[in-house]
Amino acid sequence: MTAGTQLTGQRQDGESISKVPAVIFMFWVIKILATTVGETGGDSLSMTLNLGYAVASLIFLAFFAITLAAQVASRRYHPFFYWAVVVATTTVGTTMSDYLDRTAGLGYVKSSILLFCGVLLVLFAWHRSVGKVRFENITTKKEEIFYWVTILVSNTLGTALGDFAATSTGLGFERGAIVFSVLLALIAAAHYGSRRIPPAVLFWAAYVLTRPLGATLGDTLTKAHAEGGLALGRIASSLSITAVMVAGIFLMTRWHSRPGNSSVTA
Repeated sequence: MTAGTQLTGQRQDGESISKVPAVIFMFWVIKILATTVGETGGDSLSMTLNLGYAVASLIFLAFFAITLAAQVASRRYHPFFYWAVVVATTTVGTTMSDYLDRTAGLGYVKSSILLFCGVLLVLFAWHRSVGKVRFENITTKKEEIFYWVTILVSNTLGTALGDFAATSTGLGFERGAIVFSVLLALIAAAHYGSRRIPPAVLFWAAYVLTRPLGATLGDTLTKAHAEGGLALGRIASSLSITAVMVAGIFLMTRWHSRPGNSSVTA
């Protein structure tokens, strides 16, 4: 079994099957929904159920370990395994970021700088180990490990950035969401209008920014009116967003099932 097929196997034509979905428009829609439910779900345990950031982080880390084990054990892309891990990283990111910011007392600025350096360090190690940083056609165990570690750290960073923008800068949740939406639009424009910026750089920049967008959207839904939110229940919001996300996964799965739409690599 070769390095490129040790995890996923091969199709009959010799091409390795990727463990991640194609990055299309629906991918980003589901990612934003996943980050939003990560914010509301994380706050549900740490705040609504009053478990605290440390205990909630341990619970979500266990959830992350279980979902990641299922994802790694699968031999091909499985949509619900994949997106379950993404949700797990967003919930872990929410509670871990809040722990660093509030319980550990680092604050939004210091924790954001620390986590940003963490993302750069993981990407640097990935490039040194494999020779390139990819976001599609993940077919080996080594690449998949780097892929998920990058997502875990970037989602934690995104939570800290969202809280920093909404709270420390005084923008509030709604205006913070608008700022991150504009930044994502600029990245999309760079993707379609410039060939000088490597696609992997644009992808991971967008991946980081979708997390604070989801965080500010989640806080907009659940925070009290006095804090600039809509005061919707965290648990009810989490369940509603999850239902919409599942519908999006079904739509994307149908797209993947069409001939010629599967992500493969030689």
